[in-house]
Amino acid sequence: MKRTTIFLDEGLERELQGFARRDSRPVASLVREALVAYVAGRRRGGAHRLSFVAAGASGRADGAERHEELLWRGRDPHGPLAAPKTRRPRKRAAR
Repeated sequence: MKRTTIFLDEGLERELQGFARRDSRPVASLVREALVAYVAGRRRGGAHRLSFVAAGASGRADGAERHEELLWRGRDPHGPLAAPKTRRPRKRAAR
């Protein structure tokens, strides 16, 4: 095993320490476990399980046209730990 250093914001560090205390495990063990899961997910092409968008009478008239956007809303298709995307307001048509 190789030693490395990572920088965490204070909130994440507090959460990790809380999980470590609760589980009676070292923080390093939790970080290794999280990284193993992240790398395995990336190898499989992403760790997200996508849900159904518009099956049956969903009430969404645009489900077929917008399926990619609806499935990936708030998720980055290139990585499970990326920040959620924010929606931009639609441009209004000129009158």
